[in-house]
Amino acid sequence: MQKSLDVVIIGAGHNGLTCACYLAAAGLSVRVVERRHIVGGAAVTEEFHPGFRNSTASYTVSLLNPQVIHDLKLAQHGLRIIERPFSNFVPLADGRHLKFGSTAAQTGAEVAKFSQRDAERLPSFYARLDRVADQLRHWVLESPPNLGGPFVVEGWRDLVAAAKLLMQLGRLPREGQRDLVDVFTKSAGDWLDSWFESEPLKAVLGWDSIVGNYASPYAPGSAYVLLHHVFGEVNGKRGKWGHAIGGMGAITQAMAAEAQARGVRIDVETPVQRVIVEDGRATGVELKSGEIVRARAVAANVTPKLLYRRLVDVAVLPADFVEAIDRTKYGSGTFRMNVALSELPDFAALPGTASQPHHASGITFAPSLAYMDRAWHDAVAHGYSREPVVEMLIPSVADDSLAPQGKHVASLFCQQFAPTADWSVLKERAVQAIFDVVQSYCPNFRASLLGYRAMSPVDLENDFGLTGGDIFHGQLSLDQLFSMRPVLGYARYRGPIAGLYHCGSGAHPGGGVTGAPGHNAAREIVRDLG
Repeated sequence: MQKSLDVVIIGAGHNGLTCACYLAAAGLSVRVVERRHIVGGAAVTEEFHPGFRNSTASYTVSLLNPQVIHDLKLAQHGLRIIERPFSNFVPLADGRHLKFGSTAAQTGAEVAKFSQRDAERLPSFYARLDRVADQLRHWVLESPPNLGGPFVVEGWRDLVAAAKLLMQLGRLPREGQRDLVDVFTKSAGDWLDSWFESEPLKAVLGWDSIVGNYASPYAPGSAYVLLHHVFGEVNGKRGKWGHAIGGMGAITQAMAAEAQARGVRIDVETPVQRVIVEDGRATGVELKSGEIVRARAVAANVTPKLLYRRLVDVAVLPADFVEAIDRTKYGSGTFRMNVALSELPDFAALPGTASQPHHASGITFAPSLAYMDRAWHDAVAHGYSREPVVEMLIPSVADDSLAPQGKHVASLFCQQFAPTADWSVLKERAVQAIFDVVQSYCPNFRASLLGYRAMSPVDLENDFGLTGGDIFHGQLSLDQLFSMRPVLGYARYRGPIAGLYHCGSGAHPGGGVTGAPGHNAAREIVRDLG
């Protein structure tokens, strides 16, 4: 008879692996079961065209928490992250371009090409943005208070957490408090329009507000999505973005190596049929093979909707909780592509197929906030944007392990594509619309294209279990953040069933390759299991 485990984890994505490592470090026995043939969830590196490998879904590094990197000894397992030479390159149709996010002096000089006033205001903007981000960084690795009940908070731990939060916010100057309210309530577009006048600058800053966000940059709350992408750092440098040598799979392979070194058992091609609930408590899982895996606790690194509408019998759940789960919003409007190229893109705005610094940056094909707004409205009307927003990364410029010598791979991360559209009909049209956008800035693009893999929202759901193709495991809207994530009353990584925990991005602090939900969930599980 199989010995009972302390914890079984559903899903070997980066948060599941992070959770497993911390649990094992606390002396608990852990088994991770993964549906796919490879660990990593959406953070994997796979071959998509003969001889060409790339990060399949998630594609760039910044949000991975430095505490997680340190505690899981990822560098010792071979993880190496290199910074972009500058954050973003924005080519324009009139032949001009913006290089953004290098040194303060270089960025200021670039912005001044479009507006001297904006260049002068940019340091003040970043100072105020960073002040707000610093406040929220304090809470990335903290459990939010559970709200509910006659005293607003549920218990003494929630009261302490809420008091700590209020004290931190109270230390902000009044100007900072106003900025914090603006971030959570205003649109990114309105916020940026109040600061700046040049469209390329507003576009490069506004891009972060629609990453994984099926909405206009003028949608209320989109300013928070922008802020969510400012939390990160690379190699100790805040606000930077980078590339993991070997692709995003290098992160999760390092995590898996550390988990196994700590005694964690990881099984791939092992899908779960259901969570076993007995006498109101999760006591294990039944695999699709028929195997029963008993455990003192179950941690789910899948979306809350997938967990509670497919893996848990609805009859054991409170009706109001089921209703709340059904009302949660999913769908990031994301279309993800990898392309194999015979040569580097030759930009009309900065010509040449020899490697240049802009080839190693995040290349943003979206000249203005108005363009982004039109892209969303077009997707609402037609199911996909006929002129989508595209970010291109070319990791093979810095990482020769991904493509044959002299050839290249590029990631195309694209917005806006209706999550509920009929992608069996629209997929090829969307692909061609994306290619048209890139071709309009890089005249050699189509001629250099050797092959590609395209993933629509439905592909992201089918391949990775991302409900509605939502890369964040649920939208980052105000009603689905912090104490409301995944739903009000269940913020501390626990649902209504004892022994069943949320360790994925559907829990605080939300999506991105951070490791934070897995870290925080492990702390709560250890607290409960002793």
